[in-house]
Amino acid sequence: MREPFLDRLRSGVVLFDGGMGTELYRRGVFINKCYDELNLSNPALVEQVHRDYMLAGADVLETNTFGANPEKLRAHGLLDRMEEINRRGAEIARSVAGDDVYVAGSIGPLGVQMEPLGPLAREEARDLFAQQIRALCAGGVDCFVLETFIYPDELEQAIRAVREVCDKPVIAHITINDDGTSLTGARPEVLVRELSDMKPDALGVNCTVGPSVMLTWLESARGLTEIPISVMPNAGKPKNVDGRNIYLTSPEYLGTYAKRYVQYGANLIGGCCGTAPEHIRAMRNAITAYAFKDHVEIKRESEFEVPADIRVTPREEKSRLAHRLADGHFISMVELVAPRGIAATGEIDKAKRLFYYGVDVINIPDGPRASARMSAMAMAATIQREVGIETVLHYACRDRNVIGIQSDLLGAWALGIRNILAVTGDPPKLGNYPDATAVFDVDAIGLVNIINRLNHGLDIAGNPIGPPAGMHIGVAANPGALNMEQELRRLDWKIEAGAEYIITQPVFDLDVFYAFKKRIEHIGIPLIAGLWPLASLRNAEFMNNEVPGCDVPEHIMQRLRAFADQKEAGRAEGIAIAHETLEQILDQIAGVQISAPFGRIETVMEILDGIQLR
Repeated sequence: MREPFLDRLRSGVVLFDGGMGTELYRRGVFINKCYDELNLSNPALVEQVHRDYMLAGADVLETNTFGANPEKLRAHGLLDRMEEINRRGAEIARSVAGDDVYVAGSIGPLGVQMEPLGPLAREEARDLFAQQIRALCAGGVDCFVLETFIYPDELEQAIRAVREVCDKPVIAHITINDDGTSLTGARPEVLVRELSDMKPDALGVNCTVGPSVMLTWLESARGLTEIPISVMPNAGKPKNVDGRNIYLTSPEYLGTYAKRYVQYGANLIGGCCGTAPEHIRAMRNAITAYAFKDHVEIKRESEFEVPADIRVTPREEKSRLAHRLADGHFISMVELVAPRGIAATGEIDKAKRLFYYGVDVINIPDGPRASARMSAMAMAATIQREVGIETVLHYACRDRNVIGIQSDLLGAWALGIRNILAVTGDPPKLGNYPDATAVFDVDAIGLVNIINRLNHGLDIAGNPIGPPAGMHIGVAANPGALNMEQELRRLDWKIEAGAEYIITQPVFDLDVFYAFKKRIEHIGIPLIAGLWPLASLRNAEFMNNEVPGCDVPEHIMQRLRAFADQKEAGRAEGIAIAHETLEQILDQIAGVQISAPFGRIETVMEILDGIQLR
């Protein structure tokens, strides 16, 4: 017996079926036919499409009623059969779904312009939607899916009609362009705000574009709302082959993207035009495999048994950094980025100068902004060997599966690297190889679990590895996260998994930082604040607009605007701002991690100059 739909949605990803109209077309129904009317004239064909989707693994079957509203049926001379077409559409889907699979009443746009662009009043539009909704309710739907809407005003009337007629959940979709904007030009942040204000039970995008564009949209949208998000792409763009529109996206390709949708926080996934039962089967396989790995493969420390002969290294013995943090020494770190080529002499020279200056640790990002550089691990090992200063190695989940992750971490330990910063990693879309494939077998939480198991002498399958590693595990946190509740939940999970110190993203807004610090008072591990000395007004604008989670407040922007045309003066002002920020948060943190924009390590020394470190 199925549980209420919203309870099912809260328990995990929900998979909808694929395209109905294109599937009927593929099975020989002419394009000039009213597809909704097939509920009456050929119910066996509609039933078979539903059954094939259910056998493919869909959790939800959508009724064959996308165009069964009074206005569109009027054009086919079927207005008097509107109630019957919708009710039978729901009954056919219900007969296939039984007690285990859900039925969603499919509703599309009216096909008539609403005021102020057309003659239809809002109240009239709402009444037309309500007529269709009542008939679908009578047929036994569990929820409603509003699809392929262009105009938010019309979608809002459809949502209001559902709320007036019944108490069933509603999923609200807008369709988007290749650039991720709505067909009316709204960017994701605007569109998500508009949809959220309508208070649907889930919101999202469907139709028009293929899987890749929708992933980009999801990446932008996920942090903007707490409401569940739905993505239902087309199987790419149709190609005309011998007079027939053919969708060429393979099931395997769509299955790959289904996994990525889950990784980026989608709650409902399905297919639209061109997707067939074989696409939904591939999506089901991908979702099931990901869910199994996520919930079974990596266990928390309390859930695995440490071999009896293993001595787990205490935190303070893991590295010099760990020892100094445990003793309460203030830590200074500097971020150095690996070179794009094979020559690292410049970075090694900078590391030497920082070591002589008194910096404690060199921090090395792993493929920052999804760019290809010398291996961060090789860079870290080289600096430790040739300079003698300790490093923190960023390790990103983006590029490796769990086998490669474990191999790399064991190799890092063998090379003498003792401090790891576990990060999920920037998606390839952010970098200079946007068509590269991301792996993301696990995220930062799973990575911390893997490292913690190695520290207890176990591999990810629970097999003994001999002497344990003793890696000092760090994690990242964003004080300015748009979805702070999710950020804090994830931080708690990272710490439960075994994290031992935190490094924040760059701090610009002191009020934001203090609010974040207050929210993590229950956390008893060292907090190291990130600092980014702004090099110019242009650099500040870049951080505000192109670096997720960064927010340079207006009063700092104003300070930099005063030097917009004075390069060196602007750089000096950025250093002064970073210096002041460090002074003001000094007693709130266990250390500071300073980035060196454009590799200028002199900037770091100017920021630290005159600061009394404890």
